[in-house]
Amino acid sequence: MSASLLDHDPVLTPAQVEFRRQVRAFFAEDRVRELAEEIAGYPVGTEAALLPVYRWLGERGWLAPNWPVEYGGAGLGAVEAAIVTEEMTLAGIPDDVHVLSIDIVGLFLLLKGTEQQKRAHLPALAAGERIATVLFTEPEAGSDLAALRTRAVRDGDGWRLSGSKVYNMKSQYGDVALCAARTSDSPVGMHGITLFLLPLRSPGVHVEPVPSYANDRFNLVVIDGVRLTEADVIGRVDDGWALMNEMLQLERTGIDFHAKARRLLDLVLRRAAETGRLADPAYAIPLAELDAKLRAGHALAWQMVRDLGEHNPDPVASAMSKWYVTELFQPILTAAADIDGMDALLTAWDGDAPALGQLEAGYRFGPSHRLASGTSEVMLMLIATNGLGLL
Repeated sequence: MSASLLDHDPVLTPAQVEFRRQVRAFFAEDRVRELAEEIAGYPVGTEAALLPVYRWLGERGWLAPNWPVEYGGAGLGAVEAAIVTEEMTLAGIPDDVHVLSIDIVGLFLLLKGTEQQKRAHLPALAAGERIATVLFTEPEAGSDLAALRTRAVRDGDGWRLSGSKVYNMKSQYGDVALCAARTSDSPVGMHGITLFLLPLRSPGVHVEPVPSYANDRFNLVVIDGVRLTEADVIGRVDDGWALMNEMLQLERTGIDFHAKARRLLDLVLRRAAETGRLADPAYAIPLAELDAKLRAGHALAWQMVRDLGEHNPDPVASAMSKWYVTELFQPILTAAADIDGMDALLTAWDGDAPALGQLEAGYRFGPSHRLASGTSEVMLMLIATNGLGLL
């Protein structure tokens, strides 16, 4: 179902359709499928980091296809980048490192970094040889970045960075992190925030796990007086709030979330067919409704990609796209439970688990999609205020 939907996407030019065909053929290679099966069977406590598939993509310039060739990309555009993200997720390859390193930190550097910063970091990220992570959320601030307390204090010609960041992913493997810190006091919380590139293996950086229900761990990162220089500042000092909001709008197309939801719904549809429930209208009609909603979400997400490719992103529509798709995870998982009952909660290390335990993993991780890249509540606030003028 998903393949036919993607093959006839009206957004794509003939060249982009051919690019999708090549990317899909790559993810269908035996070495990639075997890796996806291996990852699906990882025991608890094991998670994906620098996967070889990232290097294989990097060899083609496909890990960051929209980056210039001199930085390790393929010189293509936002559509091709979305195609890689979509096909990667549909193939069952975890995209967390890709999203963090390429779509967030790499994009910050590409658009706002100095030439020295770009050349120091982008080629290694695009080659799949280095991991970059994000340090925004704090124990006392949560998703309210205006309330962050991590501070960068002037120290001669540089800065001393101190504070704590929490609920970040892959920092235990990361080489560098995009870290938000307060550099000036202001009665307005969003003023006086600066973005820094923090080397995660510096003395004074401590990373420890935070318990969670997800397969991949969250981290607490404690930063104790790490010295940074002006060369580590991204953009202008005290301008981090505007920069973060601008970049999050570019990240928030909904393409990655749609692909995760589509892969999950396809698993549910497969289970419905295998159990014979797809022939029962009591199951088939709700599943058809979910499929229709997901197709609508796909069309909306691709509109956001097209707007991005035309350098005309719509922050309100992007919030709608992200909200709409991520709110579909719960009904999809509810449908999985209706079809498989308690078996849907069997884990990957149980030989009788349907869909190799991916439904159970979806139950644990599914709620996080409503939080990542801006919570559903924040998306609704953006829609209500900026779009509808209600508040």
